[in-house]
Amino acid sequence: MTAVDNLWYLASEADQQAEQVYHRFAGEADDYVEYETTRWVSRGRFKTVAERIESHGLPFGAHTLAYRPSGELLLVKQASIDTWVLPGGEVEPDETVRAGARRELGEEAGIDVEYDGLGVLGEVRFHCDSHETWGVLPIFEGEATSTALDVSDPDGEIVDAQWFEQLPENTRDRAVLGEWRGKRFDE
Repeated sequence: MTAVDNLWYLASEADQQAEQVYHRFAGEADDYVEYETTRWVSRGRFKTVAERIESHGLPFGAHTLAYRPSGELLLVKQASIDTWVLPGGEVEPDETVRAGARRELGEEAGIDVEYDGLGVLGEVRFHCDSHETWGVLPIFEGEATSTALDVSDPDGEIVDAQWFEQLPENTRDRAVLGEWRGKRFDE
């Protein structure tokens, strides 16, 4: 089998896992925002995300939409891309997806939330040459039980955390977050 055949097979296996994980989350949740995004990546990056997806369906782990009752949203600053993002990251093998989101929230912002459920369920599609695969991005929503922020990210990727009434221009997935916020607070 050639390297191309192996990558095709890996993508196919990843697709099957993503399908199962997506339906599990969708079946357990009632009201959430759905979105899809596409990324073109290098062959090495494609292999990495396809392996993650094949393993547990998630290319980027799990994230949290932490909010205050007033509608302010917590974002963390990822230094390497100078962008505000939702707190989150990889899920450890011994934890549930929600537990991974909670741990990452604590590491990246120093707070906890009372989870309401799934706020956003994303499909992230990856392309490389003639290969394609996709993975699931679950984003849980929860009201902050504390609001004093303390960044202690062990990976050193996150350099700041702030509450925002208005989303900054350099916010990743700004439109999706705006849609969720409108649904959550303008009902």
